[in-house]
Amino acid sequence: MTETVKEAEPKQIEFKAEIRQLLDILIHSLYSNQEIFLRELLSNASDALNRIKFEMLTNRDVLNPDAELAIWLEADEDNRTLTIHDTGIGMAEDEIVGGLGTIAHSGAKEFLKAMEEAGKKGQGVTTDVIGQFGVGFYSVFMVAEEVKVTSRSFRPDAQAVTWTSTGQGAYSVTPAEKTDRGTVIEIKLKEEAKEYARNYRLRQVVKAHSDFVAFPIYLKEEKPPAEGETGKKIEWPQINEQTAIWRQSAREVDAEKYKSFYQQFTFDFGDPLLRVHTSADAPVQFYALLFVPSKKDYRLFGGKDDYGLKLYARKVLIKENFKDLLPNYLRFIEGVVDSEDIPLNVSREMVQATPLLEKIKGTLVRRLATELGNLADEEPDKYRTFWREFGPFIKEGIATDPDAKSRFMDLLRFPSSSSENADDLVSLKQYADRMKPDQNEIYYILGDDFKVLSRSPHLEYFRKHNLEVLYLTDPLDSFMLINLADYNGKPLKNVDDAGLDLPEADKTDEETPAEETISSDDFEKLVARFKSVLGERVESVRESKLLTDSPARLVNPADAMNASMQRVQRLLGKDYQVPKKILEINRHNALIQNLAERLAVNDSDPLVDVLIEQLYANELVTEGLHPNPAEMVTRIYELMQAASKG
Repeated sequence: MTETVKEAEPKQIEFKAEIRQLLDILIHSLYSNQEIFLRELLSNASDALNRIKFEMLTNRDVLNPDAELAIWLEADEDNRTLTIHDTGIGMAEDEIVGGLGTIAHSGAKEFLKAMEEAGKKGQGVTTDVIGQFGVGFYSVFMVAEEVKVTSRSFRPDAQAVTWTSTGQGAYSVTPAEKTDRGTVIEIKLKEEAKEYARNYRLRQVVKAHSDFVAFPIYLKEEKPPAEGETGKKIEWPQINEQTAIWRQSAREVDAEKYKSFYQQFTFDFGDPLLRVHTSADAPVQFYALLFVPSKKDYRLFGGKDDYGLKLYARKVLIKENFKDLLPNYLRFIEGVVDSEDIPLNVSREMVQATPLLEKIKGTLVRRLATELGNLADEEPDKYRTFWREFGPFIKEGIATDPDAKSRFMDLLRFPSSSSENADDLVSLKQYADRMKPDQNEIYYILGDDFKVLSRSPHLEYFRKHNLEVLYLTDPLDSFMLINLADYNGKPLKNVDDAGLDLPEADKTDEETPAEETISSDDFEKLVARFKSVLGERVESVRESKLLTDSPARLVNPADAMNASMQRVQRLLGKDYQVPKKILEINRHNALIQNLAERLAVNDSDPLVDVLIEQLYANELVTEGLHPNPAEMVTRIYELMQAASKG
């Protein structure tokens, strides 16, 4: 493993400014988990081994084709050195400069921004940030005085090269003598990091972070000579378990192994909310191990495309972040799929389009739906956490995928008029089970906030007659309702729908109305004035048969676009106009009675029109339909001035 460097003048190259900043953060930050550097270097080595393993499936012209695919660790405590050697795909000069001299994409800048924000909040560097921006290699400078990387590409005619840096702003590149394929990283450890030159410490780190790396990790150990022998005996025992855990039977894997694999696989140090370990032989053979993470934002600094399953073929990693095995709305799922049957083309980055992928996808979606349903039934507290974190994804699925309705609608949860607070949720099945015998519809109300909806005038009739109403407060709910028109044959109806099919018992069980203080003539005159003031902005104005306390409500006409579509248009901002609704007024309400009285006394009273305008604007705000609530301020001041006169 010792490398002889050619006599050549090394090329000195300055790091880019953002990398110098990054290195300064890594070297000087009080990083509480420095051992992560080894996890990152072993992860890089594993990826290099996966790449050469795949390359050898399609390319016979590979240097050292018979070399064992493995990783070797060698520590020297006296000299404070740690060496990591792999037989992976290796790097040529342009690759080593491109890979170690720069950071791909905008990783460095995003990392620096994240660290700046953490600093403002008094937080340190978190254990799952390193590696999320393509900066994993640089974590070695937390423990290193100097790093030397010598690599030779798998291409037989490639020149070996050595990259050297102290992390102080520059690096050098020089040709090297290396006869075998792969990469050797030689680390001169800082005095305060010399623990990583001790074998027991390396074993600890590998067990904690890299036990499930798919290739053997060997550690050099010196044994005392046996009796009659001279000199120390050198051994290279394997120190990682190296188990493709997803190919084992679920009965063979205990909870601790699942947890350890999940944490090493995702760098999420919480417990997963759910795991699904499954396999199939027909119509396509595959193994899968899937996880629902502990929270949706455990990967705070990941890119928007940083999702998808890891796809293996015969235990060879073919593609990370493979997005074709689950629908987009299940992008929060982490995991592995490994198949013997998936056909590959010559590019590692491409998997041939095949119906087999669709079959695997269908099987995984069905299994996930089943397991999430079991979680909801058997562990409701854990399911509440799932719904809080990932509920919007399920709604997105129902909104965008017609097949998702039948599979996932029983997972939906909403607060309702029977809830004590916004976190007191009900399923559609629970709602349906407690419907009144002659109730034919599931009632819901759309709005922005639980407390606002709780005060909606639309609910007065339903509370009076003990009819439950679902509160749909998520913007996604309006999109979801486009595909969720019914539940098991029972239509979902907005309480502002003019054509509600209310239970017969409730229609006939009306309380005696309060004594009317507005004559029919005065009420008709008031209705006419409302129509005159509001004009084309409303479909019509009429007496409410359902309101008991509130002065008015807006009702959707029977032939109009439903309220959920109106809300979608408003949220998208596409040619949005305030919809024309029916304004119903409550002749038993004191405000309406006072307004009718003012009009009867003086039909030129200037406050009548102002009050009508404000009443209509109030209802638009309540419905979440007002395009510019600030425009009410002048009118409110006018009313306040009139009220202050006494």
